[in-house]
Amino acid sequence: MAQIYIASPFFSDEQVDRVQRVEAALAANPTVVDFYSPRLNQETANEQFTKPWAKEIYERDMTQIAAASLIVTVLDFEAANVDSGTAYELGVATMSHKPIIAIQEKTERVNLMISESVHWYTQEIKSLASYDFNDLPSNEFNGEVL
Repeated sequence: MAQIYIASPFFSDEQVDRVQRVEAALAANPTVVDFYSPRLNQETANEQFTKPWAKEIYERDMTQIAAASLIVTVLDFEAANVDSGTAYELGVATMSHKPIIAIQEKTERVNLMISESVHWYTQEIKSLASYDFNDLPSNEFNGEVL
C-alpha cells in the first residue's frame, strides 16, 4: 500500500481546485495508505513568509518526500513550464529513486527533464482513484516536450 507525497502548485484558485481533486481521488483509492499534501500543511509556529516559516516548511516537506514511497505530481501551471518548487520536489524524488505519477490536464509543453522522469502519466485526475499503487503499472509521458 502506497504512502504518497503530492507535488503540486497551489497558488491560484484553479491550482487549488486541481490539487483538491487529486487529494479526493487518492482518498478514494483502496491501494493508498495515506498521502501528504503540502497544501494542507502550511501552518507553522512562525509567521508566514518569514525565514523561520520557510525553513520549517522546507524541512517538513523534505522529511515527507523521504518517507513517501512515490510522488504524485501535477504538471499544470499558469506559465509554460512546471512550478519551480514542484520541479525541485521532482528532482529530489528522482534522485531518491521514487516513482513519479504525473497528472496534466492542460496541453502545455513539459521540460524533458520532467517528462523523462515520469513513471506513469495521465490527463484525467479521476484515474488516480483506480490506479493500482501496489503494482505501479507504467506508461510514458505522451505530451509535447520542450
